[in-house]
Amino acid sequence: MTSHSLQDSFGGIDIYLFDQLLKGRLVPGMRLLDAGCGSGRNLNYFLQRGFDVCSVDQSAESIAQVRALAASLAPNLPTNNFRVEPVEKLSFPHADFDVVISSAVLHFALDEEHWLRMVREMWRVLKPGGMFFARLASTIGIEHQVEHLTGRRYRLPDGSVRFLVDESMLMSTTGNLGGRWLEPLKTVLVQNMRSMSNWILLKQH
Repeated sequence: MTSHSLQDSFGGIDIYLFDQLLKGRLVPGMRLLDAGCGSGRNLNYFLQRGFDVCSVDQSAESIAQVRALAASLAPNLPTNNFRVEPVEKLSFPHADFDVVISSAVLHFALDEEHWLRMVREMWRVLKPGGMFFARLASTIGIEHQVEHLTGRRYRLPDGSVRFLVDESMLMSTTGNLGGRWLEPLKTVLVQNMRSMSNWILLKQH
């Protein structure tokens, strides 16, 4: 398979989300929400392979791009699957999705209350037995390289300001949600820039 056809099939999918595909946790027919989808870099494969794809983003421009992508790859999907709205205030019903994806979104939280609202709302729309996949910035491994500003907001070595979690926060939040870890907490350090952690949970029945 050429690099061009790989790009056509998978777009710019997060490598750790691709890993979940390889592990058989994401299968055609599932109803999937990309919460904070941006331009839809994670959606090419799902749109082409029979998933019932939905997405939200605060940016009307981003949702217009995703609707155009869906129109070309999965024209049977209704445009109302792709909505301009914040993650913390989803208009989808309770227990509506088999999978909820939050890829590089939660670290844009304004404060801890905002972060928890986003998490709880994504959890609300996830079915029992469904998978929650989040990739988010953390302090893990770079505790001495980040500059604390206020609350859980830090300046990272790359100069950006983000809301950063740590292991204890993810563990306690998982317990409060009643979730079960599908995989151990995994973190990748990007040298002198940032730390990105994978938070992958099963919503128990």
